Amino acid sequence: MFTGIITDIGRVAAIEHLPDSARLTITAHSALRELTHGASIAVDGVCLTAADFSATYFVADVMAETLKHTTIGSYQVGTRVNLERALPATGRFDGHIVQGHVDGTAEVVAIEPGEKWTNYFFQLPRRLGHYLVNKGSIAINGTSLTLTTVTDQEDRVTFGVSLIPTTLAETALSDLRVGTKVNIEVDVVAKYIERLVTSQ
Repeated sequence: MFTGIITDIGRVAAIEHLPDSARLTITAHSALRELTHGASIAVDGVCLTAADFSATYFVADVMAETLKHTTIGSYQVGTRVNLERALPATGRFDGHIVQGHVDGTAEVVAIEPGEKWTNYFFQLPRRLGHYLVNKGSIAINGTSLTLTTVTDQEDRVTFGVSLIPTTLAETALSDLRVGTKVNIEVDVVAKYIERLVTSQ
């Protein structure tokens, strides 16, 4: 389990494309401390397993299903990524419950600079939109954020978040531009509630 508090920004150093998967090599800093073989690490919100590592990088295998449903398939050498290690049992819970199981992708449709923060607006498919609620939680590229607006449209939902300078400085979200796609994980509590209600 993760909390959506990004602790490191990595950079894609190599991508090996295989018939039904890919192997990523990502350089990192603090995310490598006390890393062990088989440890979980969230890359832009996608829970991956450290298959190999050194003092400067780690390697992770990505299956075809993950490549299909996340932004990892569009990575290029040099792409910056948000990194978070799994939460230890004694760790501080600062964000919200993030599983590292991406529900889909959203696209940046507008960026509006403000005096103290920057407003980012995204569109995502309606199938995920009903999980969003104003002032609720969402993970964007693994970053725990608070929804500031949620607007229903015919086939899509538009939502907004406000990013303070600290978030932009300490995550790779500062690289986002209009048209960029991001990984989205909706609040798992909302999914559990839906399942309980619809299964009765």
